[in-house]
Amino acid sequence: MTIPIWVFAVLIGIMISAYMAVKTGKEERKLEMESIEREGEIYMKRLEKEKDSRENHERVFEA
Repeated sequence: MTIPIWVFAVLIGIMISAYMAVKTGKEERKLEMESIEREGEIYMKRLEKEKDSRENHERVFEA
């Protein structure tokens, strides 16, 4: 019983497709994490500015 060559071609195609899917998934997760980190840094800077402005505002009323 001989296996046709097209069966091997299909199996190789499936393996390449699976590899590319895993590779792309990892890249997308990495990019998403970088984006989340940037957004977090921006949020923390905004909170710090708000905290500083509140402290300065309170000092004005204390004087």
